[in-house]
Amino acid sequence: MDISVIDDTPLFAGIDPLERAELLAGATVTHLSRGEVLFRQGDSGDTFYIVVVGKMKLGRQAADGRETLIAVLGPGEMIGELTLFDPGPRTATAVAIADAELSALSHYQLSRWIETHPTLATHLLSALARRLRRTNEILGDLVFHDVPGRMARAILDLSQRFGSPADRGTYVRHDLTQEELAQLVGASRETVNKALSGFAQRGWIRLDGRALTVLDPERLQRRAR
Repeated sequence: MDISVIDDTPLFAGIDPLERAELLAGATVTHLSRGEVLFRQGDSGDTFYIVVVGKMKLGRQAADGRETLIAVLGPGEMIGELTLFDPGPRTATAVAIADAELSALSHYQLSRWIETHPTLATHLLSALARRLRRTNEILGDLVFHDVPGRMARAILDLSQRFGSPADRGTYVRHDLTQEELAQLVGASRETVNKALSGFAQRGWIRLDGRALTVLDPERLQRRAR
């Protein structure tokens, strides 16, 4: 397990390295292949996870079977933090979209640690606040932006989090199918395909399966407003 990824997680910022190592000594490691489910919406759960390698998606399913993709998470990001404050049914389904490795800590382990390390609770609340802020932004996008605008914003977000320098731009290995991209922006696959094709024709992006290269971030930024 790559401990450096966990060390860089905002959750553990400011905590003494020896104390952090003591906490993580009790963690277990979970390995998932692409498409494998970590937990499902409605499952009972009392375990908190940190993504060490790979990517995970969080999604919700409506009563009529429609699915919405809530978030795509990568190394250093947390899954299941709500269970630390309110153990109960999972509010989303977590699935690996690339081979993944996660570090897992139980509610009991972290609760006991928080009692003697209140700074950890502050960091957890900050993480929850960031997740809530992101949720509010997504809701605002659904109300105030059209599909191309939402798609441009999603591409920029994925680029910022998963991008790497490439020839003429930023290469983004997002590992999402077009159906999953559609779920991410709350639109049909056909409408998302049209938006992506339009961006590519204008020279703003270059498509490459479950990856793309951002060629003109300024134009995408303007379209996302």
